[in-house]
Amino acid sequence: MATNAYPVQFDVEYPDRPLNRLTSAFRIFTAIPILILAAALAGSNGSYTWGMGDHESTRSGASGIGLLVVAPALMILFRQKYPRWWFDWNVNLLAFTNRVGVYCFLLTDVYPATDEDQSVHLTVPYPDVPNELNRWLPLVKWLLAIPHYIVLFFLFIGAVVAAIVAWFAILFTGRFPRGLFDYMVGVGRWENRVAAYAFIMTTDEYPPFRLSA
Repeated sequence: MATNAYPVQFDVEYPDRPLNRLTSAFRIFTAIPILILAAALAGSNGSYTWGMGDHESTRSGASGIGLLVVAPALMILFRQKYPRWWFDWNVNLLAFTNRVGVYCFLLTDVYPATDEDQSVHLTVPYPDVPNELNRWLPLVKWLLAIPHYIVLFFLFIGAVVAAIVAWFAILFTGRFPRGLFDYMVGVGRWENRVAAYAFIMTTDEYPPFRLSA
């Protein structure tokens, strides 16, 4: 068991079975409908979301499209509240984009659901704002997370290379190499923690620099 477990947890069940080679081979095409849906949720002004590197599926405004970032930040700053429906929207949208990203990057051959966890599990605790969140931190969290952005940039490049290698492995063997799978899930775990800290602001605990749980 991991020590000093971070409040935000992310995991993907390893597909210990032959994956569908046909849909894996043409994943760039089979994913189009769900990517259109994700883009519709994002609106026209993309900002940040992770989905195994998919940075096109959120918006940072307070318009109700994409991740709500500015509105919760203002509520925490001025009222020390985080409306539960805003929290639920952010977490559910983050979970959905995770499922889309996991599918696009071949970690599963099960088409992403809009309302079920499937093999992708994201846990984000609802914060006790007055006792757990510093009201001033939303002003600087995005800045404090800069070291993570830099590291994630290189980790994402590695994830893209891993996905290409895995694509060939699936075509020839039907299996996703376990080492590459764990690496890509680790990148997703890292991105989710940064998103929860710096953008949807559900925790003040600084994200750890690690891929593991």
